Amino acid sequence: MFHSLATKLLLLYMPIILLATGTTFIYLTLKHCIKGNTVEAIYSFLTPITQVSPFQMVNQEEEATVVLTSPISLDCESGSDYRAPNLLQRILNLLKNVRPGSDLSRFTLPPIFNIPKSQLQCYGESVYCVNNDILSRCANGASPLDRFTSVVAWSISTYRPLMFGVAPYNPVLGETHHASRGNLNVLLEQVSHHPPVSALHATDEIDNIEMTWCQYAFPKFYGTSIQAQVLGKRHLKLVNKGESYIMNSPNLVIKILPFPDVEWLGNVTIQCQETGLQAELCYKGNSFFGKKGNYRGVKGKIISTSNMKTIYEINGHWDRNVTVTDISNGKVTVIYRANEVISGLKTPIVKDVKGVWPSESGVVWGKVNEGILKKSWDEAKDAKTAIEEKEREFAKNRKLKGESWIPKHFVLSKENGEWEVKPKNTKVPSAPIIVPI
Repeated sequence: MFHSLATKLLLLYMPIILLATGTTFIYLTLKHCIKGNTVEAIYSFLTPITQVSPFQMVNQEEEATVVLTSPISLDCESGSDYRAPNLLQRILNLLKNVRPGSDLSRFTLPPIFNIPKSQLQCYGESVYCVNNDILSRCANGASPLDRFTSVVAWSISTYRPLMFGVAPYNPVLGETHHASRGNLNVLLEQVSHHPPVSALHATDEIDNIEMTWCQYAFPKFYGTSIQAQVLGKRHLKLVNKGESYIMNSPNLVIKILPFPDVEWLGNVTIQCQETGLQAELCYKGNSFFGKKGNYRGVKGKIISTSNMKTIYEINGHWDRNVTVTDISNGKVTVIYRANEVISGLKTPIVKDVKGVWPSESGVVWGKVNEGILKKSWDEAKDAKTAIEEKEREFAKNRKLKGESWIPKHFVLSKENGEWEVKPKNTKVPSAPIIVPI
């Protein structure tokens, strides 16, 4: 990704810059970017060292141990059961793991830089961990405009504040996450390694909703920040209404200078071909010098594509309130209140432990989760290292046999240069992991 000379200079001077700014973990992020990998320290989109089938890691004769943690909420943390160690602790732990002359080519982020959950779970939580069921409003809106406005609010609700300096685990190939909230059943699978593609399928047979996501990202270094371009589409179908909504995602930006931060930035388009409605949103953030006038702001409009006239103007902050203003009469309506939707979220629980697949995120990463929650960093590191070694082993075996990985629950394809997924089944069954309502 970078010229070799630039690579050497970055690796040489970045630790000095980071010690001055207190952002040590970005050095590791840059190192992975430089080597052409998707970075582990970027919140969402992380690449395993090699491919692996996680269900091969669990002894089929043993009962699965599932370790679940609180969902990420408005406070940027993973609930009351986990608080990230302070920066000094993380720096000391890093220095413990990186010594002069160490080989960084196979270095991975120590668990002290991880939150105790997989990125696959974070994707799922953004759909099923809510206190206010916006999806039902989408399905039951009285008019196409009502439903479209609810879809805009739902799309905004899927983004959560992120904490600088910690990240979820990188999902291993074949890892799954299966959870239910009420009538909504959600299934995710890590379907690819190069690039790291995550797939989601969700169905609600009562409200007749179907959802399919395909997401992957590419990080780039811009001197004072690292930006992960989020690619792939999100499809939301209101089956009874005959309406399909297609949307993209903003980019994830980790700012290094002048002030460390993590933000969602960029443009999002939401389209419904059947009704001719379209929303154009812009996610905004701090200025370079830290002015917070637009911090976590979202602005945009809803238009009718038949005549390109604006119906509503959208304004607000995605971590607070978002309103629409009716252009015809000036009426302002609140369509989204983050405090009602993503604060005080309940932790998923295991309803049927025997029904949990060995490939479930909470099983694959269970021992690492336990180590992090107890702050037993050596224990967590050993458990994580074991997973990484299995990754290398299975990747090597597949390469020797000339085998290609085939996802279990999705069909992965590439159309017009973009990765797409199609669920193999029309409905997602009820899950052994449920979210209390």
